[in-house]
Amino acid sequence: MAGLYLHIPFCKQACHYCNFHFATSLQHKSELLEAMQLELIGRAQNWQSETFETVYFGGGTPSLLKSTEIESLLASIRQGYRLDSTAEITLEANPDDCTEENLFSWQQVGITRLSLGIQSFAQNDLTWMNRAHDADQAKQALIRAINYFPNLTADLIYGTPGLTDDQWIQNIQTLTDLGVPHISAYALTVEPQTPLEKQIRLKQKPETDPEQQARQFLLLTEKLATAGYEHYEISNFAKPGFRSRHNSSYWKGIAYLGIGPSAHSYQPPVRSWQVANNRQYIEQIRKQVFIHESETLTQAQQLNETVMIALRTLEGLPLSQIPPYIQNAWEPLLQQYETAGWVGRSADRIWLTTAGKLQADGIAAALTVDKADQIN
Repeated sequence: MAGLYLHIPFCKQACHYCNFHFATSLQHKSELLEAMQLELIGRAQNWQSETFETVYFGGGTPSLLKSTEIESLLASIRQGYRLDSTAEITLEANPDDCTEENLFSWQQVGITRLSLGIQSFAQNDLTWMNRAHDADQAKQALIRAINYFPNLTADLIYGTPGLTDDQWIQNIQTLTDLGVPHISAYALTVEPQTPLEKQIRLKQKPETDPEQQARQFLLLTEKLATAGYEHYEISNFAKPGFRSRHNSSYWKGIAYLGIGPSAHSYQPPVRSWQVANNRQYIEQIRKQVFIHESETLTQAQQLNETVMIALRTLEGLPLSQIPPYIQNAWEPLLQQYETAGWVGRSADRIWLTTAGKLQADGIAAALTVDKADQIN
């Protein structure tokens, strides 16, 4: 079982908070898509033993592609890889691209799940983020999209300066009222070398407020629990039967193949990635250089990733994956976290409470195994 990710590195304009690899010029789009086709062909041999249960078009803004271009990439996947007959095939889309014509075309070429980058229904918030769509486009896109894609997810961002709690509640309410079955919600993160980081550094925009972000996270969990959503990962909420199969595979440590500039792949214990530069990517693929860099994870690194990722999920961390002597070393910390109300425990697993999810990074860091010999 495996997942396949295709990175489409084009956007109409740059969102100020985004640190993903993308370009706002479509000048080399045809060449880049040709290179992605070559990469799919060139890497197929090493993935013949896998059955792919998910395909994910991410970016960037994959909805900028023509339907024929999406169809061509999917045809190459079906030709070179073993694709499950019930595969979840997701396309990330911006609201301004969700015309009736596009929605119908995406459905016809084989997309089974749509991921809409809504981010907010508050116009002041969208302007602050430098999003390409407006608040009305966001709502209308959802209304249209859900008719074509019952398996639909929408993204929201909270903790932006200027987003009031009332606006945040209204953002959540709009999605639940429309019956969107899956919601991903992320706290605004100020990433290095983004326009937002520069604006904050130059005092052109205010810094984020951790108290606001924590408060809005708790509002999110409360409102979506009341509306019947399962909080199955820190940033993800789903109605029964609508969990993201693709993202869930990441959280389970399942192998995945990444195609396109900056895309990462993982065949345990090896992680590899492509260069985050469109022109260099095209040149490398033409030379049949299909892996830019790679690393082999040590046992300690694999265990640390397992802990970090599993603690983010509803199911938590199975203790069967942790050697007993490491569990013993953790015991004082776990008792401390349990007393604080951050961790729940049973005989076979540990998990984070809602309050603990606010401390997830710190807890995972505290449980880090530093040396490989600690698990031998």
